[in-house]
Amino acid sequence: MKASLRSKLETLTRRMDELNAMLSSEDATRDLDRYRALTKEYSDLGPVVARYREFQGAEGDLAAAQEMGSDPAMKAYAEEEVAAARLRMAGLEADLQKLLLPADPNDERNVFVEIRAGTGGDESALFGGSLFRMYTRFAERAGWQVEIVSESQGEMGGYKEVIVRIVGKGAYSRLKFESGGHRVQRVPETEAQGRIHTSACTIAVMPEADPVADVSINPADLRIDTFRASGAGGQHINKTDSAVRITHLPSGLVVECQDDRSQHRNRASAMAVLASRLADKERRERQQKEASMRKSLIGSGDRSERIRTYNFPQGRVTDHRINLTLYKIDAIMDGDLTELTDALAQEFQAEQLAALSGDEA
Repeated sequence: MKASLRSKLETLTRRMDELNAMLSSEDATRDLDRYRALTKEYSDLGPVVARYREFQGAEGDLAAAQEMGSDPAMKAYAEEEVAAARLRMAGLEADLQKLLLPADPNDERNVFVEIRAGTGGDESALFGGSLFRMYTRFAERAGWQVEIVSESQGEMGGYKEVIVRIVGKGAYSRLKFESGGHRVQRVPETEAQGRIHTSACTIAVMPEADPVADVSINPADLRIDTFRASGAGGQHINKTDSAVRITHLPSGLVVECQDDRSQHRNRASAMAVLASRLADKERRERQQKEASMRKSLIGSGDRSERIRTYNFPQGRVTDHRINLTLYKIDAIMDGDLTELTDALAQEFQAEQLAALSGDEA
């Protein structure tokens, strides 16, 4: 184990002992906010310190086995014990490195997923509808809730643009690598000659912002317009100015919401999307600076970059960032994204571990 990693673990172990003493004191609960903060820190450190103590135990086993090897009668047995202890230590060290990786504070949050049709006209909008269904089915499999915030339907079906809010524990951690350009290759239903067309959509996945902690919006920076909703929604929705358009003047960001009959609820939804977009904009700008140092799956923040191709004639889906091709397009379009999302998360973790090793070198 590298000295820098051991030093970090020793520091955390000492902190764990300090926290244990503070939480055991008679006046520990006098300040409940402080008590909750200390309890959370203690809980977060627990798995790391426990694994480090296992590692120290394995080190002790290794030392004992090596000492045993000096006895000729015990040499064969000692060699087996040395090998087992070293193997266990290697596994525990790998676990400790993963536990020490910085956690993404947004991982447990709900998300907004924005799907926008790109090149390809009507076929692109139809593909947008397919992607909407794919993410909806994925969310349903995970037991999450899906709410449509805003939609603009295509003339032949699908969506020119749709924004959905997905509510569920860990939603952002599972979907954060989906941002980018998604390309489809298939024969459109309207194509009489059976020719394969290529079209594309862009996906933006944003963690739902905390309106208090994440972003401060000055009301003076907003222009809020109300108008009569268009499209489906019944007689009532078309008789009142229930739709809301919010323009953030400094950034030029515009958010519309007209899916609810209540102007108040449409305004609240639009503000939630705007706050998340502003927080996402700041995050992407920060990640672009960090990404110049190393490759990262979410570092560039470039949504125009093609990240995945869905080839229907060949029945395959290819993620270009990790060169992974799966020949199960029907299952994937039906929401079976687990193999893809797990592979992307593992690759990102490998990048983080490589960066951690580089920092320690």
